[in-house]
Amino acid sequence: MATKARVTKEGLLIPKEVADRTLGEGSEEVEIFEEPGRILISPAAAAPGAPTGGAPEDPILSMGEDPVDDEVTDASENHDRHLYAGG
Repeated sequence: MATKARVTKEGLLIPKEVADRTLGEGSEEVEIFEEPGRILISPAAAAPGAPTGGAPEDPILSMGEDPVDDEVTDASENHDRHLYAGG
């Protein structure tokens, strides 16, 4: 989805709807990275243990927190059923 915004003498204003949708509702601080021809804006890294208020965590990062039991023989074929249905 593309959104246009005007750059003024004060700078660039990102619409609140765009910030909430992409950074997570309630984000209060961002990091701005400069690359030739583009700007990358990401939620700022929070202090350990602090609530982020940003985008939800990527589910891939938490996949190993609750591994499938050793007794399961079809985990690779039915991993979604084992992970999300608990059986």
